Amino acid sequence: MAVLLFFLLIKLPVIAFETDGERFYLKEEAFELSWIHSVEKEEWREYYERDGQMLRLTETHFKTFGAGVPSDGTILPSDDGFVHMRIDREFEELNLTVSENAQTMIRAGGREMPLYSLAEDYGTFRISVEYIHLWNYVGGKTL
Repeated sequence: MAVLLFFLLIKLPVIAFETDGERFYLKEEAFELSWIHSVEKEEWREYYERDGQMLRLTETHFKTFGAGVPSDGTILPSDDGFVHMRIDREFEELNLTVSENAQTMIRAGGREMPLYSLAEDYGTFRISVEYIHLWNYVGGKTL
């Protein structure tokens, strides 16, 4: 009985993606967020890690400097045509608008998940760290 109670009460950390009342869970501790920049028409990539209750932006990749590019990061060597910048910034949550035009994607655990296919065009996602019960961890909607 005590073992059953333990499994009913245990909570596990996930990265939650919420849109229009639907919730999807990412069990991995890190993910890549990518999209097509509206002005440059080039892919941008950001790399996040789950860090306790926070999301930590660790790195970003982009083609050219311009408006909206972080100015406080450290440029890293690269030869793939992207500028690689180390960032160390924490967020309690991310609020993200997705669209088919921007091709907003999540990559984690060798999988690629188009967020724009899970929401209305120009719909929003709230991304945050949550602790969920074991039964939701096993039976919840995952990305």
